[in-house]
Parts: sequence; C-alpha cells; structure tokens
Amino acid sequence: MSLERACKVVDLSRSVYYYRSIRDDGPVVEKLQRMADKRPTEGFWKMYFRIRREGLLWNHKRIHRVYKMLKLNMKCKGKKRLPARVRQPLNIVGHLNDTWSMDFMSDALMSGRKFRVFNLVDDFNREALAIEIDTSLPAERIIRILEQIISWRGKPKRIRVDNGPEFISTKLTMWCEEHGIILQFIQPGRPMQNGFVERFNGSFRRAVLDAYLFEDLNQVRMLAQEWMDDYNYERPHDSFNGQSPALIKAADLWKTPEEFPTNPQQITTTITNEIF
Repeated sequence: MSLERACKVVDLSRSVYYYRSIRDDGPVVEKLQRMADKRPTEGFWKMYFRIRREGLLWNHKRIHRVYKMLKLNMKCKGKKRLPARVRQPLNIVGHLNDTWSMDFMSDALMSGRKFRVFNLVDDFNREALAIEIDTSLPAERIIRILEQIISWRGKPKRIRVDNGPEFISTKLTMWCEEHGIILQFIQPGRPMQNGFVERFNGSFRRAVLDAYLFEDLNQVRMLAQEWMDDYNYERPHDSFNGQSPALIKAADLWKTPEEFPTNPQQITTTITNEIF
C-alpha cells in the first residue's frame, strides 16, 4: 500500500506524518532525573523553581510535560539510602589506639536459635579488644562495650565500620562526636576495606564457630574467651614474624615484616630492651 493511500485509510495528513519536531528535551530530561535522584521527595513545582533559580528559562509547561513523561508524578515509596561513602585506604597504623575496627558475625545454636557476635580489634597489633555474644546487640549495647574498653585502654582516634544498622544509628554517631572519635565507614559491598577485622572474623569462625556445636550461649562465650586469650597472648602472628599481639603491645613496637630480626634470640633481646 502506498503512503498516500495509508494516510487516507487512517485519516492522517501526510504533512503530519512527515513532521519531525526540532525540539530537544534531552537537557530537561537529564536535569529532572538528576534532581529526582538527589531529592526524591520533592514535587514538580519545587523542581521548577530550582530550575528557574539556576537561570534556565524553560517554560513550565515543557518541564511538566517531560516530568510526566518520566513518570515522576507517580507517587512511590522511596527506599532508605546510604549516604555516599568515600573510599578509605586500609593503612597500617603506627601506634596503639590509632584505629579500631569492629564488625558483626552470625551463627546458631543446636536448637536453631540464632545469635550474633560483635568483634572489636586494634588495627595496630591486631589485638582482640572484645568478643561480645548475644541474641541481640543493639547500638546501645555497642556503646556500653566501647565505654568499658576505653575506661582501661583509652579512646581511639577513629573506628572503622561497615554500613550495618547498628553502626549507622544516630546514637552511635552522636556518641562518637561527643567523644571526638571519627566513625570511618567503608563503601557498601567492599568488606576488603575493613580487612583487619574481616581476617579476624575468619580466624574466629574457623577455630570456634565452625569447629563446635553449641547448646547455649554460655558455651559460646566460654570458648570465645579461651580463644581470645590464646589469640592475644600465645598465638604467633604472621604479620609480626611469629610474635603475639600482647608482645607487640608491650613493646609498643611496629616494624614491617622485612625489618623484623630473624634470629629468635635477637627478637627477644630487641623487645626486652623496648620494654625495660
């Protein structure tokens, strides 16, 4: 069928068929999408006045047409979103209480009842400062644990955490601000940015959680305390050329593995001199 006959059948003028709009709505679409992503709760008129305030003299009818075309006028329940996290390198710190790292783990008893494990380590000597175990560990409980540890160890400059609900709570944020502690968040989905406590979690899971069946929480706490004492005082660490976190803490000594003395007698002499 020819174009002329097709237009007659549908009662459409050929001039209308050939018409192509020279209007480019690309800038309007891009602008509205950016504004909707940044402020999803604002409606058309707030967006319009923001656009006019920027000096863009677009007609409000045009903006509204594009606004409806993008279906921004359809009300929908927005999801809570995390603020943008800046990538923070996992730096090796040079002294105690410079940076602490904390994280959560989960497991279950023989009865199927789930429990959580809160781990806190010092990034300097990889010392385990706390292993707290319970069925529920809200932000208030975490703050209480931190206050107990600070009372005998001193406060850190910063604490590295992921984006768990306990860590992004307003209470923990306000507590850190009151005590002058920087709460350093890693990027979502990047656990390697909290590598020190993640490695600690792996060691604890292999040695305790995956190695035993637990009848109650007291059994978990007892084994966790025994393992933490061994981890801090006896267990040799590859990062310190076979030395324990307690020995590094006592000496207040940090060197790279290449700089550690290789002779065991020399290691003992060096650390003894640092202590005494």
